[in-house]
Amino acid sequence: MKDQIIATVTALFSGADERDWAKVKNAFAENVELDYSSMTGNPAGTASSNDIIAAWRGLLPGFDRTHHQLADFYVMQNGTVALVHYYGKADHFIGDELWIVEGTYDTELIETDGKWIVTKHKLNLIKQDGNMDLPAKAAARVSEQS
Repeated sequence: MKDQIIATVTALFSGADERDWAKVKNAFAENVELDYSSMTGNPAGTASSNDIIAAWRGLLPGFDRTHHQLADFYVMQNGTVALVHYYGKADHFIGDELWIVEGTYDTELIETDGKWIVTKHKLNLIKQDGNMDLPAKAAARVSEQS
């Protein structure tokens, strides 16, 4: 059971790195409470999986590549609800430039019809490093392409 839970979390990040939006959608519930407030300053909120993917599609393809590394999974499961705490590091590349985000995550999943899906996803920022202007540059590259 824990392997299935971790596989869902891993698929969320690998899907983003691969720009495989169907894989990302498959990991998400229809609506997800998303909390990146520790990095953005914006309050947590609930959004549809389609809206989250649309936002990610408006940023991630603007990087030449991204690479998420996850480690130290701690899974607490109670019936059909699981809470997963883990470490994450995300490298975002444009040419030789790099923007790094490091933190821990708290992700909640529920089991529905034998499948685990993400219902809450929170980043607890440890630090950002590298070129902090790359996200804006990536977003601009995406809008130039459309």
